[in-house]
Amino acid sequence: MMDRRITPANTRVAAEELRGQVDAENYNTGTPMRVIAPVADILATPGGKRDRQILMGQAVRVFELHDGYAYLQSLRDGYCGYVAKAALGADFETTHWVTAPASHLYAEADFKSPDHALLCLGAELRIVETTDKYGKTHDGFWVPLQHIAPLDFRFDDPAMVAESLLGTDYLWGGNSRSGLDCSALVQAAFQACGVTIPGDSDLQEKGLAPGKPMGNTPERNDLMFWKGHVALVLDEQTLIHANAGAMAVVREGIAEAIARIETQGDGPVTSRIRL
Repeated sequence: MMDRRITPANTRVAAEELRGQVDAENYNTGTPMRVIAPVADILATPGGKRDRQILMGQAVRVFELHDGYAYLQSLRDGYCGYVAKAALGADFETTHWVTAPASHLYAEADFKSPDHALLCLGAELRIVETTDKYGKTHDGFWVPLQHIAPLDFRFDDPAMVAESLLGTDYLWGGNSRSGLDCSALVQAAFQACGVTIPGDSDLQEKGLAPGKPMGNTPERNDLMFWKGHVALVLDEQTLIHANAGAMAVVREGIAEAIARIETQGDGPVTSRIRL
């Protein structure tokens, strides 16, 4: 059975490449668009529960516009769902991405000018002009140069990226500085290092296994999985994760986390994967 989260098909429309595999009234290749809201919820159904979020400037292909919602697929990780039509705009070429945990778009090249929008790690922008301190976006706003880098720039340590997000609120289905869940934290950390992984922890565990050969001792940047949860190893004794116990991104001892999670009824570690 195909997983709706990564299968671009609903009862009315499906991606052209799924013709003959799923039943739909219409098949098309999708229209390229970009997210123009700071953050947009990807919903399981129109007006329904949030599955994930997608950030400003990220690319999607839209298969259908219906009753104020776009049915789409993220081009970054393949996640599918419904996004409010108002959060999307015409496709454009991006040049830079946000490398800081968060930033802002400003009305002028001045940090005292009115802020227009929050930017989060991983958002994409088209920069058309620069001063010594700011970059101007194609739609006329300004962003501090310290917070962005060209699209080909990548960090080399996912754990370091994850630690930059310490203290971020826990939010189920959240992918922004305003709130992250466990899978979003590790996805953002690896994406910043040029490694694309799925959006949900079960998809990550299934899609990334078996990973590289490894011994019994956890190492930095290993992924540890439980049923419905994932954490990133910082060292052989410590991990970092977004969790509902702390309601935040926190460091925790590996032994303590294993014991706590099992005690609360969520079972043992199901796997450890090294990429």
